[in-house]
Amino acid sequence: MRARIRALSQQLEKREETRKEARDALRDSERAISEANRALARLEAQADEVRAEAAALAERRRALERSLAERQGAVGRMLAARQAGGAPDALRVLLSGEDPAAVSRKLHYVGYVTRASADMLGEYRSALAESERLAREAQAKRERLRALEAASRADREKILAERRERRRVLARVALELRNSRKEIKVLQADEARLARLVEELARVVGARVEVRGTFSKLRGRLSLPVRGELTGRFGAPRGAAGTESKGVFIRAPEGQPVRAVASGQVVYADWMRGFGNLLIVDHGEAYLSIYANAESLLRQVGDVVASGEAVATTGASGGNEETGLYFELRHLGRAFDPLRWVKLK
Repeated sequence: MRARIRALSQQLEKREETRKEARDALRDSERAISEANRALARLEAQADEVRAEAAALAERRRALERSLAERQGAVGRMLAARQAGGAPDALRVLLSGEDPAAVSRKLHYVGYVTRASADMLGEYRSALAESERLAREAQAKRERLRALEAASRADREKILAERRERRRVLARVALELRNSRKEIKVLQADEARLARLVEELARVVGARVEVRGTFSKLRGRLSLPVRGELTGRFGAPRGAAGTESKGVFIRAPEGQPVRAVASGQVVYADWMRGFGNLLIVDHGEAYLSIYANAESLLRQVGDVVASGEAVATTGASGGNEETGLYFELRHLGRAFDPLRWVKLK
């Protein structure tokens, strides 16, 4: 299925007009930002794991050092007692000429003390070896964390550079969209492009074995994919073009997590003209949820996602003037009002 969707994306690109729009220059920049953010999220998750492991190692080492101090004190007291009291050894007891019963008791005592001393020294040496091993492991964790942090800094620098390039391209995009007649054509072309994509996806995902769906039972129980302000509603005019919106726009700060409204499988995750970084989830029963204008896509085609799982982050990709998320729900390819399916707080 992943291969068929990749081929579908290539076919859709070939169908586009041969002339280049300024918005096409956004593609590489916004794709790069999305990929860098996805890599950064993976690095930060790994760094959190390493920090947790290092903290656990440090606690184990502190506990071991406390135990070592106690054992060291016990060994010292034992040696001092033997030095001061002249603890009897087996030969001295045998040559003492005492009563055999007393000799037997003293020999038993000597054996007990000797074994206890050997055990104490053995435990002390084992604790020292474990302490050294933990120290080496902690050093390895520190080096791994430094490497992850260096990689994270490099990814952040890459993101900042791509954002600077994106701002330059957006200035060109603004010039193209100032003419309202051109804006009408652009928005109509964008809408037709998404409709073609959804139609083709329906053919691709419809060919696979359908899992018994439950999405139709979720009407009125869904949550919006991101917290924010509803600034564009279903059926409302879009900009100066006056075309009707097929979804809703939720204004939100950049980089906020966008969560899947229900469980499903990612069937599209790529940049598309007019919608920027775009992700589509198939929920079964011919229902699709669409998340557009994202800063970054955190999941890829074929990934199975759970309800409420972060699949993207909010942004303004695709030339959008506001940061947030454009969100659609479709059934059998036709868009319907998402607000009739969600519980608003």
